Amino acid sequence: MAEQKELDFEAGLKRLERIVAALEQGNASLRESMALFEEGAALVRRCNEQLDRAEQQVLRLQKGPDGAPVELPFDGAEQ
Repeated sequence: MAEQKELDFEAGLKRLERIVAALEQGNASLRESMALFEEGAALVRRCNEQLDRAEQQVLRLQKGPDGAPVELPFDGAEQ
């Protein structure tokens, strides 16, 4: 299984695409397929964690008391 700790989001997605393609071909043995599946599941978790962290960093712009835009931390709730 490839080391995933150092993969950025885009590299993780590319690796997931290669894993899916390999599994869809159906040429891998059961053992290889299971290893690919496990690697893919770990990559999905890692990519989701990266997305969650990115979402927390997003800033929302809202009107302040004087009508000027004010940057507020993104909380995911619409106001």
